[in-house]
Amino acid sequence: MNTQMMSLEQIRITGMEALARELGMVGMVRFMQQFETGHGDYSKDRHKWLDDQDMDTVIKRIQEKRKSYKKSK
Repeated sequence: MNTQMMSLEQIRITGMEALARELGMVGMVRFMQQFETGHGDYSKDRHKWLDDQDMDTVIKRIQEKRKSYKKSK
């Protein structure tokens, strides 16, 4: 793999895939939390993203993300 030819987005995706593969999803998140302090107000942002969606829509989106993640492996 020639990382010099990869875009920053490709490197980020490849790195995330490697972390998920080696550490599992929970381990990957725990690892990333060491470096990302976050910003903003998550509660307010979450309301902007989710207030107009019902539970069935949210569940459907989660299932679609899971399917696409499994296919990309």
